[in-house]
Amino acid sequence: MPPAGASFFRRRVQGNLLKVKSQEPALAAREVSKSFDGREALGGVDFEVGPGEVVALIGPNGAGKTTLLSILAGISKPDSGQVEGHGVAWVPQQAALYRRLTVRENLLLFARLQHDAGLTSEAPQTMVERMLGLTGLSARADDPVGTLSGGNQQRVNIAIGLMAGPSVLLLDEPSVGLDPAQRERLWSFVLGLVGDGTSVTFSTHDIGEAERYAERIVVLAEGERVFNGTADELRSEVEAGGATGDLESSFLAFLRERGH
Repeated sequence: MPPAGASFFRRRVQGNLLKVKSQEPALAAREVSKSFDGREALGGVDFEVGPGEVVALIGPNGAGKTTLLSILAGISKPDSGQVEGHGVAWVPQQAALYRRLTVRENLLLFARLQHDAGLTSEAPQTMVERMLGLTGLSARADDPVGTLSGGNQQRVNIAIGLMAGPSVLLLDEPSVGLDPAQRERLWSFVLGLVGDGTSVTFSTHDIGEAERYAERIVVLAEGERVFNGTADELRSEVEAGGATGDLESSFLAFLRERGH
């Protein structure tokens, strides 16, 4: 198998994207607003992700990233605006796993819940074996989840989100707490899904991660979308004002210029 570096996966994804891109977004939010206790978390935000596209959500703490993801997932309802799309899976930052149960037992529990809720007609045992193969965790199937590395726990968490065969995967800071090797293995897995046509939107505070793995970056600040474009376009906007530096420096300069 070729090296699991990001450049290899980006080339593979870019080649496959030619087959899955279309004019219609896989998921879109139009003029979405949300307030909590009188405080505006989102103010008329537009967002979309295309088929097989990877989009990063970045911004300061409290910018509205998790709120937007929860609305896109259908977990939270917007006060106004609408969301268009279907087949969405939400993977929160904190793994929803039972540490004393094995990997197989965790997957079987959630597979039965999915099946009983009518979200899939696939037999739970069959689904579990498919998820173990997909995540590359077959050899760890009988290990308690609490003994796994953070990266492998996140793989199990994502596998639960994938059980119903979603077309869009939403990840809230998927690599937080992972070391660089764990992060690379996690992203090799996620980008493999993208290569098969799954759309991915992820939030992150790691600007380098956004640049490395996302085709497009959306910047939120104080509940507003203040940028939507590529990493190079973000740099260009800042350099036009005379600032230079790496993407993180450009990002911070961009926010300062706009009063955030």
